[in-house]
Amino acid sequence: MKIKQTAGREQLGDFAPAFAHLNDDVLFGEVWNEPALDIKTKCIVTVVSLMAGGITDSSLRYHLENAKKNGVTKEEIAAIITHCTMYAGWPKGWAVFRLAKEVWTDAGPAPTQAEKYRNELMFPIGEKNPYGDYFTGQSYLAPVSTEQVPVFNVTFEPGCRNHYHIHHAKSGGGQMLICVGGRGYYREEGKAPVEMTEGSVVNIPAGVKHWHGAAPDSWFSHLAIEVPGEGTSTEWCEPVTDEEYSELV
Repeated sequence: MKIKQTAGREQLGDFAPAFAHLNDDVLFGEVWNEPALDIKTKCIVTVVSLMAGGITDSSLRYHLENAKKNGVTKEEIAAIITHCTMYAGWPKGWAVFRLAKEVWTDAGPAPTQAEKYRNELMFPIGEKNPYGDYFTGQSYLAPVSTEQVPVFNVTFEPGCRNHYHIHHAKSGGGQMLICVGGRGYYREEGKAPVEMTEGSVVNIPAGVKHWHGAAPDSWFSHLAIEVPGEGTSTEWCEPVTDEEYSELV
């Protein structure tokens, strides 16, 4: 989920346009969307930084609310503030707890694994996969780019995998997979499975029978990039059996 902020321009655009630009485009446009840390971690770091600096005004409340929205539970924020109090000081801990109690008063049920995963992923998960008939388990599909080279983010719930399939082409063709979240596997027929974690890349030539999907205990997302070619098509084959899939464990 990409962070976008407009408060700078809305509140200070006329009075301080340079500050508004730095707030909306640099801080929230670049720093908050830098991919090395997930959004939930950035929320925690921000709350701790403001607490350590003694900032307990509306800006801290905003970031506490943002932390809650991005999956930080009441139990987690209590542990975070307690830990930080040991280093930042007792009065700061009391001040932040007062705000946190207000924000988490109606905390409701803890976020589901699906909600937590969505908050950590930099690409959208999208809707239920319209090609679900060719998958075992639940998957989701989100277009990332539909121009020049088509790119889609495919997300698999734990245990979900697609059927064996082949990308055909008269020339060129094939597919590239780039893991962007979770843990999963790619397997060519007759070969050992290849584990995929964030940053893993698999190049699939045309004509190779294969499948890919999530590990039994993890969500999994990969970008699917269609390699341009002539006369391209996809042939869907038999499902991956439970017996074959169990060999991954």
